[in-house]
Amino acid sequence: MSANINHFNILRQPVITEKSYTASGAANQYTFRVATQASKLQVKAAIEAIFEVNVEKVQVINVPGKAKRRGMHNGNRSGYRKAIVRLAEGQTLEVAEEV
Repeated sequence: MSANINHFNILRQPVITEKSYTASGAANQYTFRVATQASKLQVKAAIEAIFEVNVEKVQVINVPGKAKRRGMHNGNRSGYRKAIVRLAEGQTLEVAEEV
């Protein structure tokens, strides 16, 4: 399956944190920010098309925006949607490899 422009619109960016980095090594899971309308099936298809790997499981989480105050000014940060993708045994992504 070849990647098309819609697949690149679904995946926004990889999430590189301590927690996601340890999950990539221990559980073969990778975390991405995705489009807010993206479903699990769309995320799975995009990962398989772009990186040419087999996806076992996709978990999707809606992260709410944080309320922020600075003095008397109130506001909110934007919320986002992230996906945790588990790959098949023996497969890896170069997104979060050690430098």
